[in-house]
Amino acid sequence: MTGLDELVWMPAHKLREMIASRQISPVELTQVSLDRIDRFNGQLNAFLTVISEQALESARGAEQTVMSGQSLGPLHGIPTSIKDLEPMAGVRFTSGSLIYKDRIAESDSLSVKRIKDAGGLILGKTNTSEYGHIGTNENRLGDACRNPWDTERTSGASSGGAGASVAAGITAFAQGSDGAGSVRIPSAFCGIFGIKATQGRVPRYSTGIESWHWFNYSSIGPMARDVTDAVILLDVLSGPDPAAEHLTIQADPPDYVSALERGVKGLKIAYSPDIGGVAVDPEVREIVGQAAKAFEEMGAVVEEPGFRIDSPEAMLDLLMTIWRCRSYALNGGLLNQRELLTDYFRDGLEGGQKVTGDQLWHAYSRLEFYRNYIKGFFKKYDLLLTPTLATPAFKIGEHPALIDGIQVPDKLWGFTPFTYPFNWSGNPAATAPAGFSSDGLPIGLQIVGRWGDEATVIAASKAFEDARPWVDNFPEDFK
Repeated sequence: MTGLDELVWMPAHKLREMIASRQISPVELTQVSLDRIDRFNGQLNAFLTVISEQALESARGAEQTVMSGQSLGPLHGIPTSIKDLEPMAGVRFTSGSLIYKDRIAESDSLSVKRIKDAGGLILGKTNTSEYGHIGTNENRLGDACRNPWDTERTSGASSGGAGASVAAGITAFAQGSDGAGSVRIPSAFCGIFGIKATQGRVPRYSTGIESWHWFNYSSIGPMARDVTDAVILLDVLSGPDPAAEHLTIQADPPDYVSALERGVKGLKIAYSPDIGGVAVDPEVREIVGQAAKAFEEMGAVVEEPGFRIDSPEAMLDLLMTIWRCRSYALNGGLLNQRELLTDYFRDGLEGGQKVTGDQLWHAYSRLEFYRNYIKGFFKKYDLLLTPTLATPAFKIGEHPALIDGIQVPDKLWGFTPFTYPFNWSGNPAATAPAGFSSDGLPIGLQIVGRWGDEATVIAASKAFEDARPWVDNFPEDFK
């Protein structure tokens, strides 16, 4: 790598310093990112929509702000992207669906507004599964989103385009969202850092039934190669808003930036390689086990207690009952155009149509039991470490039916038993790169904290990054 191309691998917070000191221009930085989209998006399918002229116009405005000596926002002049489940005024808004391939958003979501207000330069909309409905990134808008570490393999989803673009050095960070692992899945598969804050920490505008407490366990979250960059974006996205849905935590968030320097000495940390018996690839188990030892070396007390969610598969079934019911309530009318839907989204809508009141109430009741179990667990421990996913990234369309010789109950979700429990519980959870499989594929370590305590998750993530650095690991074909 030489010249401007080296900039794409630099942390965003360093680029922000260079912009402020006039060492680099937002225009040239944006052009480098756009050039990489031109060069690599045909291989990755990370972006569904690119807004080159709009991005360059914004970059020129950002440059004028620097030259005039005005105060700069925390993301000033830094290129980024928006997952195509969030609207951005005047830009195509597909939700990953062929039905909406030509829809144009009329307004900005709250997260888009906050990124713009902080000075971020938006290059376009990143790829997602249809309505974010599964953990791999296939839809009917085009080819699947592919993993920069092996383009025959999935990027993960539903924030797959965000994960692939960050891992490939198109942007330093990206906005994603996580309803069952959709920030953590692609971050783990693509070898980057991602964090889902406590449910309600990152606000969304109120949207009726979609914002109702029991139905909404999705959270906007940052994805980045560098923990500090993710924390800066999380700080921008977090905090109260009077127009936000009622689940929003209407209080200022903790001081995330100061948490970066806290370390983990003295923390009591639980490590569970299988949360009570789920199938895990042996290499994943070994690599994550070695990662857990790093926390002992840094002065934490690490124990392997009997953490056991009755059955992650049973929890998934309950979550899917609610998710499908919600999807049908919001989008059931799309079944009138079922021939345009992906099989998985159509099946989800049809399944939601069949959910009875008894089934829905049972799902709520049982999931409340799981939530209370997890709450009780964190009375004993500061953090929980697990694998992020049960396998490395697999080939596109080849969801594993067997993991370590054990049949999984649901091929579409069998590789994700560690992520979705913490969407229902609302706990903050991050994934950090822990190492590589023998095939050269990234493996993620999940770091889960107490409800409301992103700061300790951030402290542990940064300490692990310092102890086991990963930011200089780049996919060879995208250097």
